[in-house]
Amino acid sequence: MGETQNLHLPLRTRSSLKKPLLVVLLLCITSVLLVCTYIYPQQHNVKSPACEGLSSRGCKAALSGWLDVHVRKHTDEEVAARVVIRDILRMPPALTSRSKIAFMFLSPGTLPFEKLWDQFLQGQEGRFSIYIHPSRLRPVHISRHFSDREIHSDHVTWGRISMVDAERRLLANALEDPDNQHFVLLSESCIPLHTFDYTYRYLIHGNVSFIDSFEDPGPHGTGRHMDNMLPEIPRQDFRKGAQWFTMKRQHALIVMADNLYYSKFRRYCRPGVEANKNCIADEHYLPTFFHMLDPGGISNWSVTYVDWSERKWHPKTYRARDVSLKFLKNITSDDMSVHVTSVGKRGDELHWPCTWNGIRRPCYLFARKFHSDSVNKLVTLFPNYTTTVV
Repeated sequence: MGETQNLHLPLRTRSSLKKPLLVVLLLCITSVLLVCTYIYPQQHNVKSPACEGLSSRGCKAALSGWLDVHVRKHTDEEVAARVVIRDILRMPPALTSRSKIAFMFLSPGTLPFEKLWDQFLQGQEGRFSIYIHPSRLRPVHISRHFSDREIHSDHVTWGRISMVDAERRLLANALEDPDNQHFVLLSESCIPLHTFDYTYRYLIHGNVSFIDSFEDPGPHGTGRHMDNMLPEIPRQDFRKGAQWFTMKRQHALIVMADNLYYSKFRRYCRPGVEANKNCIADEHYLPTFFHMLDPGGISNWSVTYVDWSERKWHPKTYRARDVSLKFLKNITSDDMSVHVTSVGKRGDELHWPCTWNGIRRPCYLFARKFHSDSVNKLVTLFPNYTTTVV
């Protein structure tokens, strides 16, 4: 009965009981905050566990890196970089009847699929440009479409910053032509999956750049982040993605304008810098850069199909015996992107749908990695597996 009576206490009585409790609670919280404020300056020489093994400068960078990028105070270099990038991104696209796509080939030598690319480009003069960057200094066979736009430089090494340097060099040369409005990075083992008209509309009239960027919490993703990248590149913003991108002119310009974030990757993203973290620059620089500075302006998936199902350091290579009309149609109609993380022995897979201007569409315009023995079969099948309408 006593318990029943308590349940029926008048409302005013219950409210009056709560007030002292609230006052006591507020006093306790205020006291704790005052004590912490007083004690912290006295303990400024005591390092946080996050600073273990770091210098005072490194400790400051580490602590700054733990704060959200929008909360912590940006460095002067970051402020300057963001001002330039913000203004470039505000530039309206300059699409005209002369707008072109720049196809940029990063190739170790000859281009075995020139015959297929010639078929793809036939009758499209004035709507594209081609740039070739040989990774090795040896002659590249040139067909009628692959004219004299070869770009020679020092040796390019897989997994090193020289791969990013080669990409930036291709972009710099392609940007010299003001009519180039979209930029596509390809390898010598890439093939087109659709007609030129379909590809042109998909890229030129799309509302994003197709840059791969996803969070891999495993050892070959976030685990490659270096403390030396702080505070400009926080661990929580570190991303991974395929290097095969397509990007709008504004995005190509901000890549060329960037020195701050690029310099961090140039100095610290390579094997052997910190413990056994084998940071691969071309897998992390652009995905991280765009995730931090224009996350809404990229697709987060690549329009170049790659098969990582074998879970090796390099993707599966398709030979002539693997190529069929059914196989190619399956790729061209696939509308779900797949990312393989380095979590666990076999890795977890991330899946999300591909959209073009908010509409569900096939993901891929190009595919790799194809062996040169498949070229004749691909040329024969090309008219049958390509799509003409976006």
